[in-house]
Amino acid sequence: MWLFMNDAFVSIVDKGGDRSTLLVRGRHAGDIERVFPGAKVERTPARDYLFRARVSRAEVAERIAERLRGIEYPNFKASVKEVDRHDAYVGVWGEMNEWQERAQAAVR
Repeated sequence: MWLFMNDAFVSIVDKGGDRSTLLVRGRHAGDIERVFPGAKVERTPARDYLFRARVSRAEVAERIAERLRGIEYPNFKASVKEVDRHDAYVGVWGEMNEWQERAQAAVR
């Protein structure tokens, strides 16, 4: 699962372990910690995501629920204050918009 938040981007997967934890991966320093304070983040330069942490499933569910309950913006892109993050997210938005357009063109 990819989660784009206005101050963090994380990828959350079930990759091994005993099913009580999930692997939270991040590409930018501090993103995992912003969402999961206290997580023991490892820097993994040989992997596709530079940062990784094992987090209990219960904590993942609670922290994401907190984020959802805290939404107070009417426009997500406008809520992203970090310029580089905003630009990256707009790139993803553009790709997804093009995908939508292609899908709609295919049914016409």
